[in-house]
Amino acid sequence: MKYSNLVERLQGRRTSAWEIHHAAQQAAGRGEDVIVLSVGDPDFATPEPVVERAVAALRAGDTHYTAIMGREPLREAIARQHAAAGARDVTAQNVILCAGAQNGLFAASLCLCEAGDEVLVPEPMYLTYEAAIRASGATLVPVPVDPDNGFHLDCDALEAAVTPRTRAIFFATPCNPTGAVMPREHLERIAQLAKRHDLWVVSDEVYADLTFEREHVSIALLDGMAPRTVTLGSLSKSHAMPGWRIGWVIAPETLIGHLGRLALCMLYGLPGFIQEAALTALEQREQIVAQMRAIYRRRRDLVYARLSGVPGLRCLLPEAGMFMMIDVRCTGLDPHAFTWQLFEAQKVSLLDASAFGETASGFVRFGFVVDDARLIEACERIAAFVRQLPGIER
Repeated sequence: MKYSNLVERLQGRRTSAWEIHHAAQQAAGRGEDVIVLSVGDPDFATPEPVVERAVAALRAGDTHYTAIMGREPLREAIARQHAAAGARDVTAQNVILCAGAQNGLFAASLCLCEAGDEVLVPEPMYLTYEAAIRASGATLVPVPVDPDNGFHLDCDALEAAVTPRTRAIFFATPCNPTGAVMPREHLERIAQLAKRHDLWVVSDEVYADLTFEREHVSIALLDGMAPRTVTLGSLSKSHAMPGWRIGWVIAPETLIGHLGRLALCMLYGLPGFIQEAALTALEQREQIVAQMRAIYRRRRDLVYARLSGVPGLRCLLPEAGMFMMIDVRCTGLDPHAFTWQLFEAQKVSLLDASAFGETASGFVRFGFVVDDARLIEACERIAAFVRQLPGIER
């Protein structure tokens, strides 16, 4: 039987990066003592008030179809949050709910891009960006960044990559996997490019609430950028709600209408009880986010203190999020071999970061997704594995 060539566009090297994570999950299911650090799924439960609101909604019979775009009170709450950060003229009409930010990215790509277009994406980039862009028929143009500069954007390289076919610039700030937060001056350079060449900008801001030292700035707030910016948000990381699958897109009203037609075909509205829980999550955002940020910062510092002195490893201190990039090139192993040999020897699963882009070749991604005791145990296992490698200082 014949399949559409869309199937081919949706697969690739980046989507195969999860094999080690699946192997770790299977080993854990067999009862093996595995420490799974290969996915951004927080170990702690969703805050109790959020859960209780969902339970109450279920018991009240909130199990029917809902508005395709999302319920008005929740969309208004998201718009108010964005407006509180400095956005002008953002209302519920600029917001549509989606099943996680990646669902929003996929839908936005289909609405903004088409065959023959080029989309510039700084790498390392999240694994599904490639498939989302290729699904539209557009070509992803990676723009390398410098690991020695903390994986921050090379604005000159981005400008040099613009061609008459360039349609959009996609990026994440804070970035998964690097934890880099774009400074305002870089966002201003992107804004200048977008306005000069009439480009769309898609800004993935899922980790915006989990910054540590550098302030998060949304590019949509810069002068003249709201009409050409698509902002993606989610509760998955900031509120420990990855399994709830709720995110949103903030964009010009016309684009929201196009996304609504896609949602009609593909989603037909998120469950009502989940939307009620999300509303509670946003109402208690300040307290919940402060707790999450403190936990991830503590975990970041704990891991950095224990691994940065291990011979053969070079840790990059992230500015945000729940991941750390670790340079393993001095171990004598490429990251694919490093992750698999570590898993086989010590039952710790990390992700080969080269799947996020060639810029990240030689690095692995470490997730702060287990409690402090297990993080310490993971660091000890990693250090023991590295120290037994040939040529490593004992």
